[in-house]
Amino acid sequence: MTLRRKLLLVALCTLALPIAGWLYVRQMETLLRDGQAQALLASAHAVARSLDVIGAVQPRDDGGWYVQRTPGPITVDGYGDDWAPLTPWSQLLGPADKSRGKLLLAEDAGGLYLYADVSDTHRTRADTGDANALAADHLILSLGNAVGRRRYLLASAAPGSLIARPLDSSVDGLPEQLTAQWQEDGSGYQVELQLPRSLALRSIGMSVYDASLGGDPTAVDARPLLMFSPALSNELAQLAPERVQARVLNPQGWLLARSGRLITAPGADGQPGWFASMVYRSFLATHLEDANLWSQDVPRLDTSEVVQARNGKPVSVWRSGEERGSVVLTAAVPIEHAGKVDGVLLLEQASRAVPLLANRALLGLMLTSFGVLLVAGGILLAFATRLSLRLGRLRNAAERAQLNDGRLDGVFEQGRFPMTDATDEIGDLARSFERLFEVVGGYTDYLRTLASKLSHELNTPLAIVKSSLDNLEHAALPAEAQPYLARARDGVARLGTLVRAMSESSRMERSITAAEPEDIDLRDVVRGCADAYRSLVGTRQLGCVLPASPLIMHCAPELIAQALDKLLDNALSFTPENGWLRLTLQTLDDGADIELANQGPLLPEAMQGRLFDSLVSLRDKATPGDAPHLGLGLYVVRLVAERHEGIASARNLEDGSGVAFSLRLRGMPRQRLSG
Repeated sequence: MTLRRKLLLVALCTLALPIAGWLYVRQMETLLRDGQAQALLASAHAVARSLDVIGAVQPRDDGGWYVQRTPGPITVDGYGDDWAPLTPWSQLLGPADKSRGKLLLAEDAGGLYLYADVSDTHRTRADTGDANALAADHLILSLGNAVGRRRYLLASAAPGSLIARPLDSSVDGLPEQLTAQWQEDGSGYQVELQLPRSLALRSIGMSVYDASLGGDPTAVDARPLLMFSPALSNELAQLAPERVQARVLNPQGWLLARSGRLITAPGADGQPGWFASMVYRSFLATHLEDANLWSQDVPRLDTSEVVQARNGKPVSVWRSGEERGSVVLTAAVPIEHAGKVDGVLLLEQASRAVPLLANRALLGLMLTSFGVLLVAGGILLAFATRLSLRLGRLRNAAERAQLNDGRLDGVFEQGRFPMTDATDEIGDLARSFERLFEVVGGYTDYLRTLASKLSHELNTPLAIVKSSLDNLEHAALPAEAQPYLARARDGVARLGTLVRAMSESSRMERSITAAEPEDIDLRDVVRGCADAYRSLVGTRQLGCVLPASPLIMHCAPELIAQALDKLLDNALSFTPENGWLRLTLQTLDDGADIELANQGPLLPEAMQGRLFDSLVSLRDKATPGDAPHLGLGLYVVRLVAERHEGIASARNLEDGSGVAFSLRLRGMPRQRLSG
């Protein structure tokens, strides 16, 4: 990973600032929400006590049939199409675990409508007027007013209209007969009828008799009627706070009264817009109840908060508004009288202050954090870029400071190492590099001249030793001393060869520098060398591959021949007696390539880049009588290649059979004649 990326990662640590600020804003928002919830709960308690004092909510039994408002005109035909919008709030006929059907009640200006859907797959049919009608499948309807109650029998042997037969004596205000519609399908039967509003009913009873199950055929489950009360709604409107929707529910959650209306449209009346509300709900108020559970137009609410309130425990909850992006605070408190819960009061308020304040704080935090992050990231990026450029410049200077043979580059010799004037740690590093390269350069120069110095210094003591050995030959020596004298002469000879080799290397460097170039055909040089080498390779095979067309180059042919001599001498040292050698000349776009490949052991990977350095050799230590090898031959090859603006390289053959040494030459520069 680059230094800039690392510093950018460090810059991301500044994200701790907005995260900490976000947590703080959330805590502040939670405190504001708690305060607003406590205020709304206090208002709800006050309204609930007022309703109890004025007796607006009448104590009722736990059971009751709720009468809904009709969503549209209802046609009494026995079919449930008109009742589809009210179906989700159907009321069970009988106990929940033994229910045999569902009942729907609705009213409008035309009267009270009743729709019963009974599940019965095995029918026992009889008309109302039959003597055995009570033994067949039927319904018992009970109507009650201020005077009393009266039961009616509803049964039919076929779909269509039926006349309900009364089972009890007459009651003032209740009809003698009722007309209903009876329809059937494979799952059961449906009964629908209409009752006039003039009946002033207080209770209705409905029971289902299934002949296959038996039981009391005349029993009926009579319950009081529950419905939305405009009078209670007016009382509630006078008590409820402004800008708050209030609802009164009975203990089972049926809506008895409502006042006010929530304004949750985004941007309306100070309500946050959809984007601000989305930000608020996403980053701050993350735990909100579903708005569908608190719809404003449903006849019954049965949420967990309503259940807690009817059990006597006040509770508040934050929920999503019905409009996208809005939030609503709801407080649910019990309406109690004499220790008994008569109903539940809901106060609902579209939250304005909390989202606005929280969003404003969060927006300011985001802008500040973004600005700080942008500035810090920009500063760190600029610093990292400058630091990377300086380090890259230092790296490039270090890579260019020395050539492959350890000599200092000419650019470094002409001036100081870059950035040595800097006062920071990079300046200290640059000055350390400069001192290091100065020491290495001096040591390298010493090593480069060591051979010529040694050859010069060893000549005199070597001549003294040799003359002393010559004088010893004329002296009378015992026979056992002769072998030692021979060994001494052999050692002097080897030292002489070593000194001459070092002198030859020094002379070769000077001759390479002073060589005069000319235009020649390289094919002639390579061909001539190959012809001369065939008498030297012995039993080995030597092949020569030349291009078909002439290859003219401005070069020093004697230097190229000397380089090839060194390469051949090196190759013969590693090629087996019956091995092969191959000399190849190739034409390149910018010059020529001369390659000498030979069969033999492969080059170590670590040594392939150092073979052409001075005093480097891969040959085994010489045994007594062998010529010494100083590793100067391939060094001379490299000098010849560099004199021709080329390079010398070595590689292992792809098939693993041997190695190949190549000279890539571009030619020597032409000298301009001074006029």
